[in-house]
Amino acid sequence: MLEVPAGHPEKPQGEDGFKLLERMNGGSHEELGLWGISFLPIADTDRVLDVGCGGGANIKRLLARVPRGHVTGVDYSAVSVQASSDHNAEAVEAGRCDVLEGNASALPFPDSSFDIVTAFETTYYWDLPVALREVARVLKPGGHFLVCNEDDGGDPEILDLSTRIPGMVIHTPDALRDALVEANFTIESIERIPEKGHLAIVAQPK
Repeated sequence: MLEVPAGHPEKPQGEDGFKLLERMNGGSHEELGLWGISFLPIADTDRVLDVGCGGGANIKRLLARVPRGHVTGVDYSAVSVQASSDHNAEAVEAGRCDVLEGNASALPFPDSSFDIVTAFETTYYWDLPVALREVARVLKPGGHFLVCNEDDGGDPEILDLSTRIPGMVIHTPDALRDALVEANFTIESIERIPEKGHLAIVAQPK
């Protein structure tokens, strides 16, 4: 198995990892995050989980949508946990946010813990069937799950690049939809910006 480098987005490590996360908190990722969140029916008291929280920018965006709620981030990179905690230090101090180290395939939360679960730019690295079942498990009845990816598998150059990145699989919209249905989700909406390759899927557990 190829070793994942420190600056690799799957599991940022060390100083290179911190630099990568700082870059990912802005630029096109900011636009993508705001676009994806716009499709979620979020109440201001919701409890939200961001899986693969990276540098914590989407946690901050979600906190703005739940002023009387709570946002939890989880990531299996210790560097990401630190970066997300630092980026949202005020909310962490106020008890409105916490960030934990954990894996999408074994989420460290009880059943039916969250109203909303989000996954931005992270399903590329998931054991998809296992992780989707975990998301369904931690969602409350009637909860919503957002998958938001910058790349939808339609660009041959990006597909070729992904084959050279350890552990990365770019799932097409059809593949993600089918995986969600297989994991016992109902698809609510599939949104796309084809010219950019952006994809957002909102689903509910049955």
